[in-house]
This record gives sequence, C-alpha cells and structure tokens, in this order.
Amino acid sequence: MLRIKTYVRPQTLEAAWQLCQKKGSVVLGGMLWLKMQDRAVGTAIDLQDLGLDRIKETKDSYSIGAMVTLRNLETHVGLNVLTHGAMADSVKHIVGVQFRNVATVGGSIWGRFGFSDVLTLFMAIGAQVELYQGGVMTVEEFAARPRTERDLLVRVIVPKKPMKAVYLSQRNSATDFPVLTCALCERDGGITCAVGARPAQAVCLKGLPVDPEGAAEAVAGELHFGSNLRAGAEYRARICQALVRRGMTALKEQEG
Repeated sequence: MLRIKTYVRPQTLEAAWQLCQKKGSVVLGGMLWLKMQDRAVGTAIDLQDLGLDRIKETKDSYSIGAMVTLRNLETHVGLNVLTHGAMADSVKHIVGVQFRNVATVGGSIWGRFGFSDVLTLFMAIGAQVELYQGGVMTVEEFAARPRTERDLLVRVIVPKKPMKAVYLSQRNSATDFPVLTCALCERDGGITCAVGARPAQAVCLKGLPVDPEGAAEAVAGELHFGSNLRAGAEYRARICQALVRRGMTALKEQEG
C-alpha cells in the first residue's frame, strides 16, 4: 500500500523543484506504477496545475509537456505524420486506452524503465528532454544520468526534421510488458536503432548498414541480452535480429 503524508499541488516549477529536494518526496506523474508500491511518501508532488499537459508545435519542433498522456501521443496527428505512425505504434499495446489516458510522458521517461516503449522511440528519433535545473539534453544522454538526481522533467522536445521511423515490439500477449522493444529511424543521413527491454533500458546504436540482414546482425552482435521470467537471453537476441530486419524493410518502404 502507498502511504502519503502530505499532498501538494505547487503553482510554479520553482516551488515544485524546491519540494522535490526534500527527502521522501516524490513526483506523482500518472501514479500508475507508484500506487502499486508498498512504501511511505513524505511529500507527494502533483504537477497538474503547471500547464504541462499540452503538446505545443513550433516551426522547428513539438514540445511535449511532462503531464501529457500517452493517449495524447497516440492520437496526435502531427507527431504521427512526422514519425510515419511510429508514435502511435509505440504506445498502442500499453495495457489499454483507460491506462493510456492517465499514464504520462514524464513518468514514462523519468523512470527510465527497461520495459519502456516510449523511451525506446524517443531515443531513436533524436528527441531531447528539458530538465528544470539540468537544461536541455538528448534522451540518450538523459537515460545515462544517475537516477538519484532530484530534478524535474519539464518537457520532451521532438525536432521537426525529415525522418523515416518504425516502431516494433515483441510481447507474449497483446497488452503484456514487452519481451523486446525496437525503434529504427532514418535521419540526418544515417540510420539509428534503439533496443530496449533487453530486459535493461533502451540503448541506441547509430550508423547501421543499409541492408536489413547486415543491420540485424550488427545490432544483435553489439548488444547484451539478459534473461527474466518473460524470455531468455538467446531468445531476445534472435527476436532482436527479426525486429531489426523487419524494421529496416519497413523503412525502405516509407516515402521520404
């Protein structure tokens, strides 16, 4: 059972950050994974009054607030046109619509979960995060930072650059956690691949060969795979090759 001593809805990012520095404080996000934990929380910080639940489009990017839901990503026309539908594909198997109406982008990215579909795609398409104190950095750089730091994820920034993108995953059942996640993106003159649920968090590989078989062998040969209750390491390595091969073929079929 989750036990909350104090619940606070700060009215500014500065106030939220100050609260976040307290020992025992936690940012709620969508609170879907948090509520399943057996722990005591000193201060629960709810960001819903800070206007972070919107997707804003500029000339050069999409700015996705931390409190935007996964359902918003799934149904956003601009993001799905830019990513050739990969944005919707990355979230459509996450439990169900009711869950995606509550789960937030900030919670999905900040947690850096090994099973995160969203982290995998954002990493592959070259997205950035903005932290209140830490500033702007790529999702790949953010994923490598210590999990112990106390900062606030304000938004995710997706550059509006020409790209081709594909998202694939392997699951034992339609709405289960993924056995493996795979996102491929052709951008900036090269092909980038992110693979997650290995079962560790997603990692990014760049400069893949253009032929599907060569890319599949390069990715599977470079990454380390582990075993858990959902799948063994050898199975994950084989699935990785299959997903990369399919993804590369799908990239070739997309119009530029």
